[in-house]
Amino acid sequence: MPAHPDVTVNGRAYPWPRVPAVVICLDGCEPAYLEIAMARGLMPTLAAMRARGTFRTAHSVIPSFTNPNNLSIATGRPPAVHGICGNYLYEPETGQEVMMNDVRFLRAPTIFSAFHAAGARVAVLTAKDKLRALLGAGLSFEDGRAVCLSSERADQTTASANGIADASRWLGRPVPPVYSAELSEFVLAAGVKLLAEWRPDLMYLSTTDYIQHKHAPGDPVADAFCAMVDGYLAELDAMGAAVVLTADHGMKPKHHPDGTPAVLYAQDLLDGWLGAGAARVILPITDPYVVHHGALGSFATAYLPEGADRAAILARLLAEPGIEVAIGREEAAARFELPTDRIGDIVLTSTGGMTIGTSAHRHDLAALTEPLRSHGGLTEQAVPFILNRRLDLPDAPALRNFDAFLYATTAAAL
Repeated sequence: MPAHPDVTVNGRAYPWPRVPAVVICLDGCEPAYLEIAMARGLMPTLAAMRARGTFRTAHSVIPSFTNPNNLSIATGRPPAVHGICGNYLYEPETGQEVMMNDVRFLRAPTIFSAFHAAGARVAVLTAKDKLRALLGAGLSFEDGRAVCLSSERADQTTASANGIADASRWLGRPVPPVYSAELSEFVLAAGVKLLAEWRPDLMYLSTTDYIQHKHAPGDPVADAFCAMVDGYLAELDAMGAAVVLTADHGMKPKHHPDGTPAVLYAQDLLDGWLGAGAARVILPITDPYVVHHGALGSFATAYLPEGADRAAILARLLAEPGIEVAIGREEAAARFELPTDRIGDIVLTSTGGMTIGTSAHRHDLAALTEPLRSHGGLTEQAVPFILNRRLDLPDAPALRNFDAFLYATTAAAL
């Protein structure tokens, strides 16, 4: 039988997999979670993979948030190509702040749609429904070669829209609470069942970072989560899949010694300098699920009033304790590979222990029952990149999390 040609998408050629190519995105997986769990003997499968496979550190895209990085993994390219540069954005033409989870914001095809068009079986499973439409863009479910669903709405799936009717019943598990470890476990359990019964050529499993926002590496709950992941990893590995495990971003503590959130309120600063409401600060971490982070992250953009002295404002921001980067739109687009029309006039990132907010009165932090942990900046860019096959790969910064499917398919084609 002649070899299937490579699939080319967004300028990159992906080998046709001989065995299933599986990528797991462990949302918010700071490398320390895995290192501590392995050292404690809680992840024997991952430890075995380290011995016989490939262990590296990769860099995520900036902002180190969920949507930009999941879509980078799904397209193999940075946000400048696919257009998704946050969970949330401001549209100057409409004057509206909106969620960036509509397919209309996506500017590039996904690897999944390209493989599906070439005849492959493709499965895309995500924890939160906010990603499902973007990740499933271009998939068709009419001929039974695609599955795309979220744990969050697993009981609402249909064969015509998701590839499986009532995925909750199919898996034999109830729909988990959105703020739970079980939401991620549902994804992994469904992935194992699909691999065993349906054997997709390409499969993407994307979890949620609720546990990582709430629990530091080495905490008992975090260790239990890692042990759970390792059990499913063992099953995927045993079934012969080429598996890459990576993350969309890391996670760092963002609180004072007394446990209160460490926040620089950028809107309040700009209001004091330029007048109330003259500038507009946008926090791209914002999404419908703010209980665990209060919409506080390490990356922000701001739109300035016409005629504002941008250089002077950037200098004042850089002088503020907790600000690591304060640059203009053009420099930010070049440095972080972002679309220039979706990032405001200036871009800010905070230091490792700090977050950026809008105004103090706009953040409801009542639900933060544990000291704040969050992400978005350069200090949360390092992520694990683990392959259960041996390949000669670079390390960060050359290795990116969005190389996951390139190397998964490469290993699966050997």
